[in-house]
Amino acid sequence: MARQQWSSKTVFVLAAVGSAVGLGNVWRFPYLAGRYGGGAFLIPYLLAFVLMATPLLILELAIGQRMQRGPIKSLRQMHPAFGGIGLIAVISAFLVVAYYAVVMAWCLIYLIRSLGVAWADDPQGYFFGQVLQISDGVGQWGGFNLPILAALVAVWLAIYFCIWQGPKSVGKVVLYTVPLPVVVMAVLFLRSLTLPGFWQGWRLYLTPVWSAMLSPEVWTAAAAQAFLTLSVAFAIMLTYASYKQPNEDIVKSSWTTAIADLAISLFAGFVVFAVLGYMAWTTSSTVEEVTTSGPGLAFVVFPQALSLMPLPGLFSALFFFMLLTLGIDSAFSLVEPAIAAWLDLKPGTKGTHIAGWACLAAFAVGTLYTTRAGLYFLDIVDHFVTTYNAIVVALGMAILGGWVFGAEALRRYVNEVSDWQVGRWWNISIKWVVPIVLAILLATQLSTDLRTPYEGYPAWALAIGWATVLVPLGLGLWMVRGGQEVLLEAAPPEQDGTPQ
Repeated sequence: MARQQWSSKTVFVLAAVGSAVGLGNVWRFPYLAGRYGGGAFLIPYLLAFVLMATPLLILELAIGQRMQRGPIKSLRQMHPAFGGIGLIAVISAFLVVAYYAVVMAWCLIYLIRSLGVAWADDPQGYFFGQVLQISDGVGQWGGFNLPILAALVAVWLAIYFCIWQGPKSVGKVVLYTVPLPVVVMAVLFLRSLTLPGFWQGWRLYLTPVWSAMLSPEVWTAAAAQAFLTLSVAFAIMLTYASYKQPNEDIVKSSWTTAIADLAISLFAGFVVFAVLGYMAWTTSSTVEEVTTSGPGLAFVVFPQALSLMPLPGLFSALFFFMLLTLGIDSAFSLVEPAIAAWLDLKPGTKGTHIAGWACLAAFAVGTLYTTRAGLYFLDIVDHFVTTYNAIVVALGMAILGGWVFGAEALRRYVNEVSDWQVGRWWNISIKWVVPIVLAILLATQLSTDLRTPYEGYPAWALAIGWATVLVPLGLGLWMVRGGQEVLLEAAPPEQDGTPQ
């Protein structure tokens, strides 16, 4: 059967940008910038973004486009022993989307209740008490939260109908879901310029605290955010690239995606810190005091700030609509690697059926996060999957592309099909910079987690987190042990050079 293709180069770029630009651009990047030295954080972030994350993006696009297969089969064709890395990437993406969709369900609940600004009197109590109905600890599950469960059903129905026809339906969706949040963000930006105190927020965001650059933690956080924000290490970009023609431009697509993602992250920082500055001015506190991370920023601090603005219902609805549209592209892109991998294995299978089963399975796993202890489990799984699995996959791809298949061979292929050329610096990045930095990050984080239980969770709860790392790793090693015996029928294509 002929492999599905994107309808145009523009649609592919929109899909790639939509995957890269997600909830993390709004709630994680601004928080990290504020916490780690403001403008000083941008320097290690930009270095990691250009020298490591973008080269990995080029690598994933090159592998997917050249091999014309999903993550497992593409990496097997490059070398039989690396199919396990593809399997780890597929499982990890599946684990992430299971809880990512739950966060979108929270956004949907807030969007529905925005016009009444239901959280105005007590944003923190509203989020943790009324929306999450959170229990006192991870050991107290407390049953399912029915409003979140219902919202999760709606989210997964939306995800399914985005991907049920593969690139054809995805291409139609991204034409709207990629530009819409940027337009909404621009409206919020213009509104923020009229708020008193916005400059105090910007000053925290932009003023460098140079001493922060001496901390290894800052560089670690910058590198981790650079990898996460470009959707590398989950085989998303590899899968999307496999739907391109083998002779399409790679370098231009990579830099367009990277620059768009970077620009939106920086722009989101201006919006978020302007609103936080206004909140600090209104409550007679400092911007540092009102700044927090993750769910706390998106569902407590920002809603509280919006409730203090004129027309709070309108701007609250715009904000949570923006989060939903940002999230939907990233969510369905996380499902695509599993669908592509299965269709490679069983090419006669109907894609609509596989998409349905994948969404249903992810929904079933995600119900864990709709319990009253769901936030605790979400925190644990997110920490282990994004910290360990993503680094292992990125490290494996760098070793495969840089050393086993050969960085120079891949670079020649990339330059042959691209109008823009990538220099030999890319070889150095893939062969040396990325593996060394990732190995250091992996060793540092492993040492930290072994010495200190993550967030003080009990051992049985952390065992679930470790299982999300060790089970995919074990399955990947099992595939490696199978070697040639588990290799799919298709022979590897002729390489553009000798593997190094």
